Amino acid sequence: MKKRILIVNSGGDCPGMNAVIRAIVKRAHQESDWEIIGSINGFDGILSEPLEIIRLTEKRVEGIHPQGGTILTTNNTRNPYNYPVVQKDGSIKNEDVSDKLIYNLKVFGFDAVIHIGGNESHKISLKLYQKGVNIVGIPKTINNDLAITDYSFGFQTAAQVATEAVDKLITTARSHNRVLILEVMGRDAGWIALHAAIAGGANVCLIPEIPFNMEKVVKKLTSKYSTYGRGYANIVVAEGAHFKDGDGKIIQGSIARKIAAKLKEINFEADVRETILGHLQRGGSPIAFDRILATELGVKAFELVKEKKFGTMAIHKNSELSQISLEKVINQYNKVELSHNLIHTAKGIGISFGD
Repeated sequence: MKKRILIVNSGGDCPGMNAVIRAIVKRAHQESDWEIIGSINGFDGILSEPLEIIRLTEKRVEGIHPQGGTILTTNNTRNPYNYPVVQKDGSIKNEDVSDKLIYNLKVFGFDAVIHIGGNESHKISLKLYQKGVNIVGIPKTINNDLAITDYSFGFQTAAQVATEAVDKLITTARSHNRVLILEVMGRDAGWIALHAAIAGGANVCLIPEIPFNMEKVVKKLTSKYSTYGRGYANIVVAEGAHFKDGDGKIIQGSIARKIAAKLKEINFEADVRETILGHLQRGGSPIAFDRILATELGVKAFELVKEKKFGTMAIHKNSELSQISLEKVINQYNKVELSHNLIHTAKGIGISFGD
């Protein structure tokens, strides 16, 4: 009888998810006694009645690695420890259904779970492992905020999309003597903004790790304009960036809009426009880096299952594939350290962080 692995996506989608699914299936195909099953829409698949699962064969995953998103679909609202359950009266109440999940895994003959997700997802992985589930994690997040691993797949593609947006905005800012503000993802970590600002040549980079002062931002912007009002400037801001105490507390909306409103409030000499990149960073085909990284991590995750090294996450550290316990991963968060070489590099080419 073949051993069965259940693949579960959770959290937001990101480029490379299909590549990692394909890698797991193709690596398992090298063995004769493994079967790979996919859970539809995160944990919904294994918790539904009847189950929503699909057998993942080599034919089924053929050619999916360049595709964005995930063929299994995913979500960030189906935590089995806080799962929406329809009550008899039609209302919905969040409940702990982890015991039902574990029961279904046993009844339907699953020997292990490979869980693809970010920091919050792997908190679930650890809890399930502590309850006896044979589980292995794979790091996935465009924000690159998972500790221990060098990169999580999806990040480099998101940074490339953001960089291309900066490139395009610079040309129109130059043409109209404008200040253009690009807001990118990064609620708690500013990696996308930092990479895009350096690669794209922005003048100001605002990230969650460095609270910014509007006076410093205005000073940098002013330096980009002549006495005749000719010039242009570009700001890249992570969605989680915030003013220093006393700045911007009244203005509602996105951080890009708050900054634009502040500049208009002080009658800044140039026209100011803002762009929120949003989910464009999540979608589309993964670049080669993420396809390769996802493939490496998928192969490694299968091999961790085969070696019964459960309660671990496949990682890429110092250009080597390895693994680390889930407990060590989720207790850390990969924020941009102020001493990081990219902060030094950015400041070295004149990028202002508003500090």
